[in-house]
Amino acid sequence: MINKTITYKMIKSEDLNHHGTLFAGRCAEWFVEASFIAAGSVLDPKHTVCLKVHGLEFVHPMKIGSILGFESRIVHTGRTSVTVYTCVHEIKSMDIQRLDGFVTFCYLNEESKPTPHGLVVTTETEEEIMLNQKASELLKRRN
Repeated sequence: MINKTITYKMIKSEDLNHHGTLFAGRCAEWFVEASFIAAGSVLDPKHTVCLKVHGLEFVHPMKIGSILGFESRIVHTGRTSVTVYTCVHEIKSMDIQRLDGFVTFCYLNEESKPTPHGLVVTTETEEEIMLNQKASELLKRRN
């Protein structure tokens, strides 16, 4: 069950920092939103909340007018949590990764208590296995 969702954002002048590149806070907002869309595509969004952003690393600066593609997929599941991997590319140069990282979400019941979601991730490719293992390692570090 590794489904991909892709969302797009265009960098506008109000998204820039004092260096004229994409403000990290704005990009982090988009990153979490794209990850949430992936989780919300298989879980009820009204019962899904962000628990932690892991390893968000900005690799290259991004400039005004660029269109970014956020490719997200669930790569790890716990009993009440799901971890999404999101990779960001500029549409004009899909071969250059701009940033990537993981976001873990918790699934809640009507009383806002963690509740089992019943999802299982099955990994098939080497990349899926690697992302699943990396997410598992990140989750161990949070304790």
